[in-house]
Amino acid sequence: MSMKLAILGLLLERDMHPYEMMLVMRDRAMDRITKLQMGSLYYAVDQLAKSGQIEQVEIIRSIDRPDKTIYRITDSGKSLFEQLLLQQFRKNDAIFHPMYIALAFSRHVDPDKIAKLLEERIREAEHQVNLAYQVYEEHIPSVSRAALHLMYGKYEHSMTELKWLKRLYSDVRAQRLGDVGEPLDLNVQ
Repeated sequence: MSMKLAILGLLLERDMHPYEMMLVMRDRAMDRITKLQMGSLYYAVDQLAKSGQIEQVEIIRSIDRPDKTIYRITDSGKSLFEQLLLQQFRKNDAIFHPMYIALAFSRHVDPDKIAKLLEERIREAEHQVNLAYQVYEEHIPSVSRAALHLMYGKYEHSMTELKWLKRLYSDVRAQRLGDVGEPLDLNVQ
């Protein structure tokens, strides 16, 4: 569903061919905010075309490259887009972080092993924070305010993840994962 929503949303902006859609999605870091499997793009385009939500505008032929089929959204596609978008706003799925179940039992493992993994996670989280802010800043002149909210939201979520990882790392290094009866030190930066 996310892929179809993304395709229809991009075609509301302008007519494009699938490869261009993929480039725009990557440029806007959409693959980092939802599960957009780029291999599914062409399949979703075919499905949307078969069901009449998008239609071919033209085919650009080239001797040295594959043909490029340019698509546009139809009225039926606009209706589906709105339906898919509103469904996403209604969703309120629980977040299941991959580390949550591991944290429940982490006091039973060598803290040095966990610390080493957290160091890697922190470096990656720092990269994600920087990347999310860069994507936001670069797109200020070219995307809607709604898209800027999305991009800045990704930055804020990345910052929260980084702070949480650093606080956890501090407790791992202090060998406090098994401690009971004390609140967390929420001032750890």
